Formats: sequence, C-alpha cells, structure tokens
Amino acid sequence: MTDTLDTIPLTTIEGQPATLGDWSGKVRLLVNVASKCGLTKQYEGLEKLYREKKDAGLEVLGFPANDFKGQEPGTEAEIASFCSLTYDVTFPMFAKIEVTGAGIHPLYRALTFTHPSATGEGPMRQRLEGLGIAPNPAPGVLWNFEKFLLGRDGRIVARFAPDVTADDPRLRQAVEAALAA
Repeated sequence: MTDTLDTIPLTTIEGQPATLGDWSGKVRLLVNVASKCGLTKQYEGLEKLYREKKDAGLEVLGFPANDFKGQEPGTEAEIASFCSLTYDVTFPMFAKIEVTGAGIHPLYRALTFTHPSATGEGPMRQRLEGLGIAPNPAPGVLWNFEKFLLGRDGRIVARFAPDVTADDPRLRQAVEAALAA
C-alpha cells in the first residue's frame, strides 16, 4: 500500500502534478480542509505545527474538499488566497478533491480503506447528530479537517477525527513518535 499511496497522481493548488512520493522520507500529516467550516480555524494550529516541526521532517498537506455542506465552494485560486491572507498558510496545498462518496479521490479511498477508524471519533459524530446532520458512516471521512499521519516510510500510523486539533496531545505524541522513528 505504501507504494500505492506514494504514486497516486495529485495536483497542487497551483495546478502542478504531484504525488505523495514528492515528500518521501518525511512524516506527512494529510488533512482535508475547508474555508467555511466551524473547524476552519484549525488552519492556524496546523500552520503553527508545520512551522515548528518542518525542519525535523514534518509536512502538513492540505486537501480542500467541498463534500460536507458545501463548505469549500471556492476555486483553487480563491482557496489559496484565503489560506494565505487569513491564516498565512505556507504548507503545501492541493487542488480540490472529493474525500467521500461516489467520486472519492483514489488517495482518500486508499487512506480510509487502509486505516478505517479515527482516534477521538466519538464526540464529533455526536455533535453532528445533535445538529441534525447525518454523519458519514465509517470508514469514510467524517467531516472537514480529518487527519491521516504517515510515517517516514509512507505507512499510515494514525488517523484523527476532525475535532482533534493540531495541539491535541494525542496528535502531538503521534507526530513526535513518527519524527523520532
């Protein structure tokens, strides 16, 4: 599966071809992001984590998706501008993809198949239900800002629920362990 993840074709937010293999040997935190979500403020923590750990080998990779209540309606240029101007995002961002449903991007199909459960998943699912929103069933991505952590070898070492933030001790410990490996 590692080879598969590293070779899946991607497109950067600037329209350039890429693969996860472009960051081979790095610890990678993949996050499906959205600009108009209650969790959008997580960009701030993700950028802080990225700046803090980049030199140690961490890459945060943002994948805009409009799958949940239309919370990422913009074009790639609009998303890039929003991220830069609002949160000073410097980590790599990609073209909009689908992370769930019939049009799920092959990367997210592989991620969810390989690592079907997320740390910290219960509270967010209950919150969505409380708001009258039918949660996406497991193993699918629950909502915006779900996170997949890949070790230096490209294997998925952890998956975190959308409301597990970049400063959550569980995520921090997993990142530190992956960087140390």
